Amino acid sequence: MGWVFLITAILTEVAGTLSLRMAVRGRKLWYAVVAAGYLVAFTALAFALENGVPLGVAYGIWAAAGVALTAVLSRILFTEPLTWMMGLGIVAIAAGVLLIELGSGH
Repeated sequence: MGWVFLITAILTEVAGTLSLRMAVRGRKLWYAVVAAGYLVAFTALAFALENGVPLGVAYGIWAAAGVALTAVLSRILFTEPLTWMMGLGIVAIAAGVLLIELGSGH
């Protein structure tokens, strides 16, 4: 169940961050979505930890997946740049998280 909470934390954090882009573009109502997204994200992350996901693993996956999803979705939704070097950075982040997961020994 901890992994379900972690996935929820990732998706709601990304939704909150993408909503922040909408809010700063003058659509002030989106700030409510930002706040709700972050509140649910941190609550779900806490539940993931409570359900046995190690902190280093949970935070690493949460942060890496958040960076990758936000970069890809901001390209799709807001036509922001996503260069080959940024893609390489996403791959490097994913590789680092994989090493943390493999090294955690759980």
